[in-house]
Amino acid sequence: MALGISAQLGKFGCMRARSNTRGTPRRPRITSGLYRKDGLHRKRHAIPALLTATLATAGVACNPEPGAEAGAAFRVVEATIADVQAAVRDGTTTCRDVVERHLARIAAYEDAINAITVLNPLALERADRLDAALAAGEATGPLFCVPMLVKDNFDTHDMVTTGGSIALADNLPPDDAFMVRKIREAGAVVIAKTNMAEWAFSPRQSVSSSFDTTRNAYALDRVPAGSSGGTASGVAASFGVIGLGSDTGNSIRGPSSHLALVGIRSTIGLTSRDGVIPLSFDRDIAGPMGRTVEDVARVFNVVAGYDPADPYTEAGRGRAEGDYTAFLDADGARGARIGVLRALADPEETDGEIFALFEAAIDDVRALGAEVIDPFDFDVAAELEREGMFCRRFRHDMWVYLQSLGPAAPMADVLEVLEDGRYSDYAQASLRRNKGAPLDVHPSDWDEPCPDYAENEGRQAYLASLVAAMDAARVDAILYPSWLCVPAHIDRGDEEYCGDNSQRVAPATGMPAITVPMGYARGTLPAGLQILARPYDEGVLFRLAYGYEQATQHRRPPDGFPEIR
Repeated sequence: MALGISAQLGKFGCMRARSNTRGTPRRPRITSGLYRKDGLHRKRHAIPALLTATLATAGVACNPEPGAEAGAAFRVVEATIADVQAAVRDGTTTCRDVVERHLARIAAYEDAINAITVLNPLALERADRLDAALAAGEATGPLFCVPMLVKDNFDTHDMVTTGGSIALADNLPPDDAFMVRKIREAGAVVIAKTNMAEWAFSPRQSVSSSFDTTRNAYALDRVPAGSSGGTASGVAASFGVIGLGSDTGNSIRGPSSHLALVGIRSTIGLTSRDGVIPLSFDRDIAGPMGRTVEDVARVFNVVAGYDPADPYTEAGRGRAEGDYTAFLDADGARGARIGVLRALADPEETDGEIFALFEAAIDDVRALGAEVIDPFDFDVAAELEREGMFCRRFRHDMWVYLQSLGPAAPMADVLEVLEDGRYSDYAQASLRRNKGAPLDVHPSDWDEPCPDYAENEGRQAYLASLVAAMDAARVDAILYPSWLCVPAHIDRGDEEYCGDNSQRVAPATGMPAITVPMGYARGTLPAGLQILARPYDEGVLFRLAYGYEQATQHRRPPDGFPEIR
């Protein structure tokens, strides 16, 4: 049986484990059938000292009780960016104490949900430098002392990046992904990487061959969705103040909905994907997942914008707003015209309690002073059919990514894993579907071309059709449930997968969408309200989501992860 962090600390002792100063896991021993028969890599029966060593290197005690002096009054659970920064600046606590407290929460509670892959052994050193800079009167960045979680497909120069695959167990990239670099420059402390679906293949659940299965922090017998489930459960349980995820079809908004978080998928071209392990580069988006709209807007300010390393951002050059927090208005829904996309809220296909929550959300939006257009008539199914086949460009996009790693790249072709068995059962079919795709030929140059987003006639037609319908109805945004179903049971993640609305509009059209908590089914299972707007109207999304959030206050922490004193 896999050993969790608490068990490791008791079994091996914090200070007896060998220090691992680069945050790199020991490569698990490949044995016949370990991945292909049960579909799971047992996270810690080959690397049981990894997180223990990292905790020891970071200086976190076996008994995770923070000091009684500095920060005794500061509460970590549900702390916002503003809370952390105010407490550090007024002397209530220190940056070191804030980071220690989050590491202590991981040590105490990680075994329950398995959200964390590796810890950053340099996190406390970074916090000490930030404390020293503050004491010296130096300028602090907009994310000063914000403990952040980063999905395991973002390149980090100081921690391994596996993309959920055991084949990249030793992959230490030469530099940071664009977004990781930006948040560090803004003063954030990356304290840990988070688990994900293998190669980001699954929207259903977050199971990797490198670090096993992540559970939903609100219901440990349920999935957190995929593929950014580790970030979602970790942020929900206050392992970090906020985190980064990626979204090809669902993977920011889906897990955010299942974990009562706010998650945004930007307009394609407004944010960079440089240094993020790709699933499909013409659809991938990276961005923040947090507990409040304001926190997400603060991080979005930092990560949005042009990046010469990502050619898609040329189209969005100069389109980012100067400050997305300027849109945060508790009365922001007043006077807005908002459409209800009934094509994605059929009562016959929707869980009864989620449908009731959605109807209540519509009433709430109307009570906030918005003019609700119900229904907003648009044939999503017809547009998806017109869009055509999903482009299977994973092999090529991975070839480009692996080249970026330089001579230390662990392989040249991702499909090499099919030859040596370094994959989980559920990933096999997706890998094999890419066998016929050319390796080093851009999809637009294939015999049957699969053009990039801007040249894809089907996707551009879908976008034009929806924007025209919004223009005709004079709506600022449209609403629908992020999921029509409650989170699936973790042992029936495939069988109970249903109602994933995040796949159906934003990825194909390239339009921005945000999910915000809209309540709980069965009393404890989170549900999300999704708001979609025209390209580059992220400010509208933040304004509407903030007004709804402030009026309803649906967000509450999951049970079972109390404050550590």
